Amino acid sequence: MSETPLVAGGAAAAGSRSELSLGIAAGTVAVTAWGSSGIIVRFIDMGALALMGYRYLMYAVVMATVLGARRTPVTLAGMRHSLWGGLSLGVVTGLFIVAVQHTTIANVTIMAALHVVVVSAASALFLKERMSRRDIVLAALAMGGVAIVALGSSGNENWSLGGDLAALGALLGWAFYFFATRRAQAIVPTQEYTVCVAIYVGVISLPLATLPGQELSWPSGKEWMWLTVLAFGMGILGHNAMNWSLQHVPLWLASTLSLLTPVVASALAWLVFDEALSVWQMLAMVLVVATLTMIVRNQARPRAGRVPAATG
Repeated sequence: MSETPLVAGGAAAAGSRSELSLGIAAGTVAVTAWGSSGIIVRFIDMGALALMGYRYLMYAVVMATVLGARRTPVTLAGMRHSLWGGLSLGVVTGLFIVAVQHTTIANVTIMAALHVVVVSAASALFLKERMSRRDIVLAALAMGGVAIVALGSSGNENWSLGGDLAALGALLGWAFYFFATRRAQAIVPTQEYTVCVAIYVGVISLPLATLPGQELSWPSGKEWMWLTVLAFGMGILGHNAMNWSLQHVPLWLASTLSLLTPVVASALAWLVFDEALSVWQMLAMVLVVATLTMIVRNQARPRAGRVPAATG
C-alpha cells in the first residue's frame, strides 16, 4: 500500500499549505464537537452500550442511505479496511461513556486529551512526523494547563477511581484509532469510512448491552432528540471532520488539537451543571487556548529545510 508521507514539522500530506490549514480547521471543529458530547450524554438516562448502539446505528442507517442515493454506496472492501477503526472506536466510545457517568467530565476529557503523548511518540517513531522543539514546549504547557483543570475537579462528588481508569483505557484506544484511521483512509473515502466504523460500533454495542443487563427499551422522545444530536452533531461535525483532518495534518498535530476538548467540556460543565471552576482552572484554560493558537500559527510559517511531501 502506498501512502503520501507527511513532512516532519507539520507539512500536509499532499504538501499543500492550504490543505494543512483546512485540516487544522476541521480538527478544531471536531475536538470542539467532542468537548460538547460529555454534556449531552448526561441528558440521556441509558446504559453506555445501549446509548452507543442507538447512536451509531442511527447515523449508519441514515448516512448509508444518503451515500447509496449518491451512488457511492458502502462496499465490502470498505467494511474490511475499516474493521480495526470500528473495533477501536467501539472500545473508546464505551469506555468514554462509562467514564462520563462515573467521574467528572473534566477528568474524562483530560485523560482523553493526553493521548497526544502516545500519538506524538508513535508518530515520530513510525511515521517520521516529528514536532519542533518549540511545539514540544508549547504542547507541554498546554498539557500542564489541562492537568490543572482536571486536578481541580478531583475532589468533586462525581469523581471515582473506576471512572478515571475507564478514561485511561479510552486514551489508549483513541491513540490506536488515529493510526488505524490514517491507514484505512489511504484506501477508503472519508464518508464511507465513517459510516463503516459506525456500523461496526452500532452492531457490536446493542447485543453486548444485554450482557450486563442494561436497559434496551425503546428510547423516549426526549432521548431520541439527544441521540440525534449525538449521532449527527458528533458524527458529522466530530468524526467526519477529524477523519478528513487526519489525511491532511500530521498525527501529532491532530492529537495536540484535542487538548482543546477539556477546555470546551469544562466550560460547558460549568455553564450547564454548575461544576465549580477555580480561578487557577480558568487561567489554565486560557493557557491551553493560547498555546494551541501558537502551535497552529507555527505551522503556517515556512521553515528552513521544509520541502514538499513526496509520494511514496
